[in-house]
Amino acid sequence: MAHSTVSILLPVLNEIDHIDDCLASIAAQDYGGDWELVVADGGSTDGTRDRLQEWANRLPLRQVENPLQRQSAGLAAASRAAVGEILVRMDAHTTYAVDYVSRSVAVLEETEADAVGGPMTAESSSRFGRAVARMMGSRLGMGPAPYRHSVVRRPVDTVYLGTFRAATFESLGGMRQLPSGVAEDADFYFRLRRSGGTVILDPGIVSRYTPRDRPADLARQYWRYGMGKADMLYVNGRWPSWRPAAPALLALGLSAATILGPVWGWWPLFALLAAWLGALVVAARGRVLDLAVGAIMHLAYGFGLLRGLLRSSRAVRAGVVSHQP
Repeated sequence: MAHSTVSILLPVLNEIDHIDDCLASIAAQDYGGDWELVVADGGSTDGTRDRLQEWANRLPLRQVENPLQRQSAGLAAASRAAVGEILVRMDAHTTYAVDYVSRSVAVLEETEADAVGGPMTAESSSRFGRAVARMMGSRLGMGPAPYRHSVVRRPVDTVYLGTFRAATFESLGGMRQLPSGVAEDADFYFRLRRSGGTVILDPGIVSRYTPRDRPADLARQYWRYGMGKADMLYVNGRWPSWRPAAPALLALGLSAATILGPVWGWWPLFALLAAWLGALVVAARGRVLDLAVGAIMHLAYGFGLLRGLLRSSRAVRAGVVSHQP
C-alpha cells in the first residue's frame, strides 16, 4: 500500500529550551512513507538556529525564513516550501508520540475528514508548570472544550495543532494572521467547518505540550488568547462556541461591581468574588498554587477579551493578513 507523502510544518522563534526534545521526538517517528520537516525560523537569536543546523544531519530537515515572526506567517512560509500531500502542523513547545504522524495520517484517511488532531495534554517538570498543566486539564478550571478532554473519536470545532491535506490548506488560503498574532488555528478550523469541512479529534493522536513556567509569561499568553478570540468574533461574525464568554463575563462583572460599588454597595463584588474563588478552590482541589494559576488564566483571558472587544471591528478586519500558501 502506497503511503502519502508528508510535510511537517514547524514555526520556531527562540526555542532553545525546547527544540532538542521536540526534534528528538520528530526523529523517532515511525511513519512508513516519505516525509520531511520544514522549519520556519523567525530570526532566533538564542542558539536555536545552531541547534537546527546540528539536527539537519539526523533529520530530513529544511529551513525557511519567517521575517514577520508570526506563527501564521511561518506556517505559510513552510507550506510554500513543502512538497508533501499531507501537512502536519507541529509546535516546538511539544513532544510527540512515536506514532504521532502515522496515526494522524491513518485517521485522516480512515475518516475522510478534512482535518484531524489529538487532545492538548500538558506536562511540565517545574512546580509552576505542573500547576498550569493541572488547571489546563480541569473542566471547571478551563472549561469543557472537547480538544482538552475528549476520550473518544468525535467531530469537534478545533484540535490541538492538526493534520490536513495540502490541497485543503491551499483552498482556504492557509492560516490568516490576526491582529493579536494568535488564534490562527481556531480561525482556520472555523473557516474549514463553515465551508462544509469536518474536523475530527482522535485521542490516540498523542503529544505532550510544555506550558509556560512563569506567572508573567502565562499572563501574557492568556491575555493574547483573549485578544485572539475578540479578533475571531470581529473577523468571522461569531465564535465557534460560546466558551470564551465565561471569562469575559467574569472580567466584566468584576469591573462593573468595582466601579459601581460606591452606588450599589460592595455586596455584588463580594458575592461574585466568593462564587468565582469557590469554583477555583474546587478546580484546584485545595492547592493554593493551582488556584493562583487559575486566577491568572481567567483574569488575563477575560480582560484580554474585553480589551480586544473595545477595538474598532473595522480596524480589526483591516488588520487581517492573508498568507497564501
